[in-house]
Parts: sequence; structure tokens; C-alpha cells
Amino acid sequence: MSGEPMVRAEAVHKSFGRTEVLKGIDITVAPGEVCCVVGPSGSGKSTFLRCVNHLEKINAGRLWVDGELVGYRQRGDKLYELREKEVAAQRREIGMVFQRFNLFPHMTALENVIEAPVQVRRENRAEARERALALLERVGLADKTGHYPGQLSGGQQQRVAIARALAMRPKLMLFDEPTSALDPELVGEVLDAMKALAEDGMTMIVVTHEMGFAREVGDSLVFMDDGVVVETGPPREVLAGPRHERTKAFLSKVL
Repeated sequence: MSGEPMVRAEAVHKSFGRTEVLKGIDITVAPGEVCCVVGPSGSGKSTFLRCVNHLEKINAGRLWVDGELVGYRQRGDKLYELREKEVAAQRREIGMVFQRFNLFPHMTALENVIEAPVQVRRENRAEARERALALLERVGLADKTGHYPGQLSGGQQQRVAIARALAMRPKLMLFDEPTSALDPELVGEVLDAMKALAEDGMTMIVVTHEMGFAREVGDSLVFMDDGVVVETGPPREVLAGPRHERTKAFLSKVL
């Protein structure tokens, strides 16, 4: 893994009113890397993820995706906010999968996956359909293409959501606790779909409570607490021998 990082965050700050949620985050993710972000609730993990694709505007610092400043253009020492249209163009390159599946309930699995490439990328419908079928097969849902979200289990809905994000041909995938809303027996099928993505070389930032996934699939582990990065390193090393007391205390509760 060499050259330009896929994601680079430098001294990223984010506040909601008077509450400072991110207090100077520095994270670098190389192309093809799976970065797992762990930490207690309220530590700023999901907020950081939302800043990466400018769903939240940062208050200070810099964020780059694939060498491009997210949400801003720099001229000299000054930053100028991009227009909504330019932000939308950046966002198209970044797939995001949320805790909740957010599928269109009135559309079948196949229609859910076809929608954005046709409407946003103006792709030919027949070609978009062909790719959507391939993507649903890739996440193990070739037999569910005509089913509506209400006819699918939570795990199946989440896998449709992954296929839908992939349909936009993103260079980066963000996962915000993608299994936390699922029944325990459905978690594995979603993690398997994500594992296959990682094996295909997709760059991923995964906010997760699944330590087994982090250990097995992650290339790097970031432990966040109270809006700061406390510890980073190879997942197996951090999980087996955390250096910081705060990391030790957290892991003792979740492992």
C-alpha cells in the first residue's frame, strides 16, 4: 500500500452547539485498507464517519478523500465551502451503510439497487439492472431480487443496503455499526458480505462493536473515546495488548 492515502484526517474538530464531539482527530487510511473504529457510545465514532462524506461539516481541521479536500476548496490559506452540487459529486464516490437499512419500502430489492445509478449517475437502466443482479448475487441474495424490504429479514435488508451502496461504484465504503440493529443470528451473514468486500480490496472504515470482525478482517484498529483517538495499531496487537488504561478498561468489558 503506497502513495496517497485514501482517507486523511488532520486535527478534525466537530461541535454541536457547545458540545465538542470531535477534539482533533488524526486518522490515515491507505487504499485497500480496512480500518475498524471502536469505542464506547458517545465517543464520536459515528460523527467522524459522517464528516468523512460531509453529512456533517467539520468546524476545524482538514479531511481528504483520495487526495481531495472534503467539502471545501483551498485557495492560498483560505478554505471555501463547496457548492451543494460539488459536495454531492464527492459523496457519490463514497458508499455509506447505516445501522438502519433505509431501503425504499415500495421498491423491490432489485429496484432499490438500480435506483441511484439510474437517477444520480444517469446509467442506462438495462446495464444498471445487470450490475444490480450481479451485486445482489455477490451479497448472497440472487433469489430475493423481487422481494420488498418488508418481506426480508434485517440481515437480508442490510445486505441489500450494501449492494445498493456498491452500485454507485464507490472508491470508499463507510459502515456505521452495520450489525447493531440485527438479531444476533443474522449478524454473521452481513459480516460475511463485508469480509468478501475486503478481500476484493475495497477501502473500508467500519465503526463496529464486532471485535472478532475487527481482529480477523481489519488492517488497523482505532480506539476512540470522548472525541479523541486514544490508541491505534494492528487489530490483533491492540486487542491482545492494549497500551492505554482507557483502552484496557473498554476492552475488558467487550471481549
